[in-house]
Amino acid sequence: MMKSFKNALKLVSVHEGGWADHPNDPGGATMKGVTLAVYRRHYGENKSKDGLRNITDAELEVIYRSGYWDKCSCDELPAGVDYVVFDAAVNSGPGRSAKWLQGAVGAKQDGGIGPKTLVRVKEQINTRQMTNNMCDRRLNFLKSLSTWATFGKGWGRRVEGVRVTAIALCGGSLVSESHAPSVDFKTVKKGSKGEWVRKLQEALKIQVDGKFGSDTETVLKAWQQDHGLEVDGIAGRNTYRALGLLA
Repeated sequence: MMKSFKNALKLVSVHEGGWADHPNDPGGATMKGVTLAVYRRHYGENKSKDGLRNITDAELEVIYRSGYWDKCSCDELPAGVDYVVFDAAVNSGPGRSAKWLQGAVGAKQDGGIGPKTLVRVKEQINTRQMTNNMCDRRLNFLKSLSTWATFGKGWGRRVEGVRVTAIALCGGSLVSESHAPSVDFKTVKKGSKGEWVRKLQEALKIQVDGKFGSDTETVLKAWQQDHGLEVDGIAGRNTYRALGLLA
């Protein structure tokens, strides 16, 4: 249903955020969860990174609806389960997400959600158990990736956020602010002050005073170096994700 899709898209979009082009991220250049490869598949091989960076809301909705929601038959899935499958499809691919659902309901894991899989889904009484099973499978897969050491904290936080939100939806509850994911953040660097400097300092386990000075910069650069990130002494989305401060 359109309403379910719109709500799920809103939740997924919060996790995906803005521009990222980290060399250690297997997805490559990404904007709001859409990789350059996916963007080109929908709108032409001539599309550039600049085009992706300026992708429109209308283009995003088409990609998310046709490439993930419809491909995974999410309109046919129970509330909450549709969101789990959709978010996993966006993050790890429709085929893999489909297999996690199929594994959770005891269907053949062929990566395509068809009539037989949907029958098995409808036979399930406990949608919360189904949700937990899918999230566990997803988390185990992510932990097996070589990039878990760099992005694991953020990925783990995302999966657990999806789990909590989906369970609330399975029970017919509205998603409260405590369940809803949040990615409001402030990029900080030497000279910055405030809440996000304090969060950074706490995550780095150094003195917390909310002031980004030379000592904070030195520790941050060393941490970025150790975790395969760009060593620029600036804390933005990739650094926050690797620290587990963002999903």
